[in-house]
Amino acid sequence: MNTKDKAKFPQVVIVGGGFGGLQVATHLKDKPVDILMLDKHNYHTFQPLLYQVATGSLEAGSIAFSLRKNFAGQKNFRFNIAEVSKINTEKNTIDTSIGEIAYDYLVIATGSTTNFFGNKDIERFAMPMKSIPEALNLRYLILQNLEEATLKSTKEEKDPLLSFVLVGAGPTGVELAGALAEIRNHILTKDYPELKKEDMKVYLVDFLPKVLGPFSDEASKGAYEFLTEMGVEVLLNVKVDSYDGDEIKFEGGKTIRTKNVIWSAGVMGEVPEGLNKDLIVRGNRIKVDNNCRVEGTENIFAIGDVAAMITNETPKGHPGVAQVAIQMGKYVAQTIIQTLNGEPTKPFKYFDKGSLATIGRNKAVADLGKVKFQGFFAWLVWMFVHLISLLGFRNKVIVFINWVGSYISFNGGSRLIIRQFKRETLADKTKQVSKPD
Repeated sequence: MNTKDKAKFPQVVIVGGGFGGLQVATHLKDKPVDILMLDKHNYHTFQPLLYQVATGSLEAGSIAFSLRKNFAGQKNFRFNIAEVSKINTEKNTIDTSIGEIAYDYLVIATGSTTNFFGNKDIERFAMPMKSIPEALNLRYLILQNLEEATLKSTKEEKDPLLSFVLVGAGPTGVELAGALAEIRNHILTKDYPELKKEDMKVYLVDFLPKVLGPFSDEASKGAYEFLTEMGVEVLLNVKVDSYDGDEIKFEGGKTIRTKNVIWSAGVMGEVPEGLNKDLIVRGNRIKVDNNCRVEGTENIFAIGDVAAMITNETPKGHPGVAQVAIQMGKYVAQTIIQTLNGEPTKPFKYFDKGSLATIGRNKAVADLGKVKFQGFFAWLVWMFVHLISLLGFRNKVIVFINWVGSYISFNGGSRLIIRQFKRETLADKTKQVSKPD
């Protein structure tokens, strides 16, 4: 399917319907271009609230929004479900699951996926949480293990089912650790009277010396104190050695028997084939210039988690946060129009609006420039920012009602096991690869 032949205007192909891809398409509305967005899902995922889907506080539909619906009425926009397998830079085309597609401008906004750093056993047995299907898998695993624990009679049998180890003390790990601690503190004995609060253990592990590494020292200290107050055991300066599905081992000899290891210790960019390997840098990110153009190309852009703009100010590239993708998306849309009009372009400059992380009820930390604060007010700011950032009025209302209900009752969410999760499904690929001829 060669769409370029049918296009009246220059064809802008956007790969990815995340924060960055949305901004590119939105800011090209009513401009003299034809936009085609491709994504393997037909919805945008609000990733900052994935952990609430994983713990049953929110349903998946309340943090997802139809991409077609979002752009309904934008006449120069089209969408297709597709996976991109290769970029053909010499032909200005991409190979996809729905055929070959031509572009005049290509925007790679594919985001990132979980990085297991080459450890195949951890990849096989640990649980990632970068998408809605993964968050639902994690929810069902947690609930199934709680159910199974009610059937066990000895501490030795219960411990692995009720021990939750979160590897990676960034925002995802901290927020999920806090959510699990709240389940233990407020919900466990209500839903499962056969169990005791003391039976459930939550561990947060990181090889760095502090939680929320990119945040200020004040925020890191505040988060650490909130977590420990809630009963989370925080293990810092600890590196994972292995995990076999039953026991996680750390360098230095410490071990924890657990059926629940959640991996948020790193991410890596999702890069299609076809680009020069020399352009792929640490974290599997694509090197771009200060115009977000892939180095060595004139009409290919990369934005968000998958892009690495290496400068004196950002020697490791920009942080993998939504605001970077949003600002890069707006910038690339503007740059494409300026290029079409023969106008000069200015280098991309990121404006850091600050960082927020919630640990639990009335507990959050905020770094907003020079203003840093923790506690109840930070928690209100976190809720407000996330609520207004959700796509769709219905989603905003549903999430708000859920949050109010949870706050009043200490027992929000449905925690239904709609389908059984079997860990073996994670190992299928590994089994196939290791199967003898």
